[in-house]
Amino acid sequence: MNFIRPVFNYLNDFFALFYPQLCASCNTNLYNNETVICTSCRYRLPYTQFHSDPDNRTARQLAGRFPFEAAASFLYFHKGSRVQNLIHQLKYNSNTDVGTTLGEMYGQVLRSAEKFSTADIIVPVPLHPAKLKKRGYNQSEYFARGLASAMEISHANALMRLVNTQSQTRKSRYVRYENMKDIFSVRSPDILENKHVLLVDDVLTSGATVEACALKILEITGTRISIATIAFTD
Repeated sequence: MNFIRPVFNYLNDFFALFYPQLCASCNTNLYNNETVICTSCRYRLPYTQFHSDPDNRTARQLAGRFPFEAAASFLYFHKGSRVQNLIHQLKYNSNTDVGTTLGEMYGQVLRSAEKFSTADIIVPVPLHPAKLKKRGYNQSEYFARGLASAMEISHANALMRLVNTQSQTRKSRYVRYENMKDIFSVRSPDILENKHVLLVDDVLTSGATVEACALKILEITGTRISIATIAFTD
């Protein structure tokens, strides 16, 4: 049966001539041993290393808004960058493999980070049902799946979004808080009781959405919160 693998590789190369697999970051052709993101982009992505710094910029942005164990973002987000391409592919081009891949990459890092390694369950920030129906999927859920796989812990869609709000980025902190208050609910409080919850989202901008979700989770008995996002807006 040794002939099967060469034949399979030959067919892959043949189909790649007509349907090339492209890197979601730089749009160049992927080689046989590459998936979703090419080796060059994996090497060049702007990793924050926030997980190794308790006083990192993600943690400082959320400090004082709710109690948390740790907070970090995987990548820096800049307009026109490789990271923007990845986020665009994930959110608007139905390339959910981007979310899973980035989650697996970050999960390999966080499983060895002291504060994050104690997480019991991963919960993605939810989309409003209307937006979920329009997009067809929640991008943060795929990030959560990749993290859960690499960290070898469970994930759950434990939150519901009750109100479909607009972007809060340009609003004051007080207005953001008022607009986001009570727009989330916990659908499965029992599975979060006495758990260290890793709450995850795609890009951290104002932090209002993460704050609103975290405050709801922290109403459940014995919960602790950590935060992980794909990117931090630099």
